[in-house]
Amino acid sequence: MEPDWSALRNHIRGEVVLPADAGYETARRPAIARFHHVRPQAVVQCAADADVVVALAFARSAGVPIAIRGGGHSFEGTSSTEGMVLDLSRINGVSLLDVNANGSGGPLVRVGAGARLGEIYDALAPAGVTIPAGCGPAVGVAGLTLGGGLGVLGRAHGLTSDALRAARVVLADGRIVDCDDELEPELFWALRGGGNGTIGVVTSLLFASVPAPAMTSFHFTWEPEHLPAVLAAWQTWAPAAPETMAASLVVSTAADPALMPVTSFFGAAHGTEAADVALLEEFVDRVGEPAATQTHQRAPHRDTKRLLAELDVHGVPPRPDAHAHSRSEFFAQPLDGDTQAALIALLTTDRRAGEERELDFTPWAGAYDRVAPGATAFPHRHERFLLKQAVAVDADAGADERIAARDWLDRSWQLTHPFGTGGVYPNFPDPSLDNPTRAYYGTNADRLRAAVRAYDPDGVFASGLFGAEVG
Repeated sequence: MEPDWSALRNHIRGEVVLPADAGYETARRPAIARFHHVRPQAVVQCAADADVVVALAFARSAGVPIAIRGGGHSFEGTSSTEGMVLDLSRINGVSLLDVNANGSGGPLVRVGAGARLGEIYDALAPAGVTIPAGCGPAVGVAGLTLGGGLGVLGRAHGLTSDALRAARVVLADGRIVDCDDELEPELFWALRGGGNGTIGVVTSLLFASVPAPAMTSFHFTWEPEHLPAVLAAWQTWAPAAPETMAASLVVSTAADPALMPVTSFFGAAHGTEAADVALLEEFVDRVGEPAATQTHQRAPHRDTKRLLAELDVHGVPPRPDAHAHSRSEFFAQPLDGDTQAALIALLTTDRRAGEERELDFTPWAGAYDRVAPGATAFPHRHERFLLKQAVAVDADAGADERIAARDWLDRSWQLTHPFGTGGVYPNFPDPSLDNPTRAYYGTNADRLRAAVRAYDPDGVFASGLFGAEVG
């Protein structure tokens, strides 16, 4: 029987958007283009916790699958469904509490689960504080936090989930539960790195803020022939740099095979400007080859976030409608010379028109490593860097082009996999993994699975990262 969506409309403060409604096409589309084709039966735009309770009960009674959406940036479409999308974007308030954050001197920040990072940074900037998180202004804070959360302040202050002090969750049975280190501690443990769609609907998060520093953003490029030297230098230098330095490396090839590969060294630092510039000069010396282009700029934290979000690290205009796939893994040691050479060769040879390739290196260590692997559900603490490999093709690419692109991605990942830790960043979900739960959660997997079973015994949220493994 068709669900009675009008009945749901009459019992919530928010909106129920159906396929016949004028706003449906906008409401249904997530941020990731590969899932723009998914057409939910309804998008329920919740305005309060009570709306979530009512919508969950309705979906369970009607047997309608559920997907939770904050910012809609799930790389594998877990924020989309052909059933009901629980859209939290209206629960987006940001408020500062006049409370000392665990003796740090900074205020606590209460954030609605539907808030986007740009909204949070804008709200906190006048107070001179922020939270450690990413640069994308449209990224939802809840999804980022519940899967870990990395960013340019991470090496100094840790994951976004490390800054989480409490949360409010609507469980599958309709209970609204507050949790922290003392109240429902096992639920709180699970949410910090293991809570993306696996255990309940988080509606509110409480963070410890950190000072919002002035930052030096930077972007350097090198000619293609210097890529081996840049990659070798980055792997030893970036993870060992001072915690105030967050220096990423992206190597990419454009959809036009006639264009040369682009090597971009970029990020932000928040020491003194003189110290930051000296570190950048140190890296150029380590490479041993002059940069083809180089820029750096001192600005407030909020402006630096905007600059980095708009930075062109690929040398070509973005293709927002391209269909992308990615795979990731953590590494505890630099790649050896032969593997590095093979990785570069695989990236830059046998290129196909319409296919973009990317190697994205993020430094670890610092504050990421100051939290014990079992202290939260996020276990990846002692690594040196994270490598995300990605490929994208046009939305209208044929089956052969899609298969070829995916084949390149799998071969590139398999080339480096023997040297990785086996750990995968939960916010970069990978359905092709043999044992995703172990890859995401390592030695924490069994404890997290037990927490999921305790708080969601019927597996209502089993469509999250655990998939069929929860039951």
